[in-house]
Amino acid sequence: QVQLVESGGGLVQPGGSLRLSCAASGIVFSRYTMGWYRQAPGEQRELVAAITSGESTNYPDSVKGRFAISRDNAKNTVYLQMNSLKPEDTAVYYCNARLSVIVYWGQGTQVTVSS
Repeated sequence: QVQLVESGGGLVQPGGSLRLSCAASGIVFSRYTMGWYRQAPGEQRELVAAITSGESTNYPDSVKGRFAISRDNAKNTVYLQMNSLKPEDTAVYYCNARLSVIVYWGQGTQVTVSS
């Protein structure tokens, strides 16, 4: 049974920070590329950060310099540190695990950036 469980979402003011966590079970975590995606209402799901088994990272320009992804293989957990948050960052954030063509998704956690 594979599970990805996100935590850490919530309401934050513009300019604030949040740290999301995703705990994985049922997979050989260290072999998977882990990622965070987000989906705002009426929009496509988009990648916000990814980290490979070799710890290479990837970010779109919209979050580069503000977000940082990291992983702790001993804890089977991937993190997303989000700083300088903007209202346009508001979305449901999903944890993703991928190995070749095998993909798993978490249920998502809501992040709302508003004053």
